[in-house]
Amino acid sequence: MKLDILDLEKNKIGEIDLPSQFYEEFRPDLIRRAVLAIQSHRRQSYGASPAAGKRASAKLSRRRRDYKTSYGFGISRVPRKILSRRGARMNWVGAFAPGTVGGRKAHPPKPWKNWHKKMNEKENTKALRSAIAATMLKEVVVGRGHITPNGFPFALQDKFESLDKTKTVLASLERLGFRNELWRTEGKSIRAGKGKARGRKYKEKRGMLIVVSKEENLGKAAANLPGIDVAEVKKLNAEILAPGGNPGRLTLWTAAALNILEKEKLFR
Repeated sequence: MKLDILDLEKNKIGEIDLPSQFYEEFRPDLIRRAVLAIQSHRRQSYGASPAAGKRASAKLSRRRRDYKTSYGFGISRVPRKILSRRGARMNWVGAFAPGTVGGRKAHPPKPWKNWHKKMNEKENTKALRSAIAATMLKEVVVGRGHITPNGFPFALQDKFESLDKTKTVLASLERLGFRNELWRTEGKSIRAGKGKARGRKYKEKRGMLIVVSKEENLGKAAANLPGIDVAEVKKLNAEILAPGGNPGRLTLWTAAALNILEKEKLFR
């Protein structure tokens, strides 16, 4: 399959053969597993304090002739703490045990639990190739919610990597036909649930991905465009190509990036 190479004015200036990585079988199940494995490596361990729920003094005798004892009161053998007393009569409440107010948890989360999910190396590489191939399937890209122009997919000329102004990048993308896609990612919504109080009040839509051959000024120039990411071809992974485990992200490849993918036989 040949891909048209367009310049910054959307004029065709050549063609390029797609590398073999783009002919991989589409496997959304493998892609999702690879993304979940990447996300699990960022998961932070958590757990209850070893002393949680055990700070109350709830030692109470069950012997018949002890002074402070619950023997003979017809109550269960639950650990209790004494709040007050009058003579030998005690006023107490349950404590320490899992079934009592303020007591410890029966099975609290353990901080030594390993949350990492493993994936075979060959399966992971196959998932990455499948995610790369999905970027050329227009029906999958549109099904993910992206708005594509006529003639998509296509490649970009290498000059696109040297753009160093945000307004220049924005104007070039609009000329290429991505005006509606840029509008789609402009808005943000308020997150439902407790996440609003945890530093992530707003949700932004994920937009297009631009794959380049090397890190240049384009990454900084496109940083202020909402939803757009710039990634070096050698640093691609399944999560970048399929955010949230959903394959088919709208991806623009430069001709130089495709050449590196072919010549260096990446992800084979």
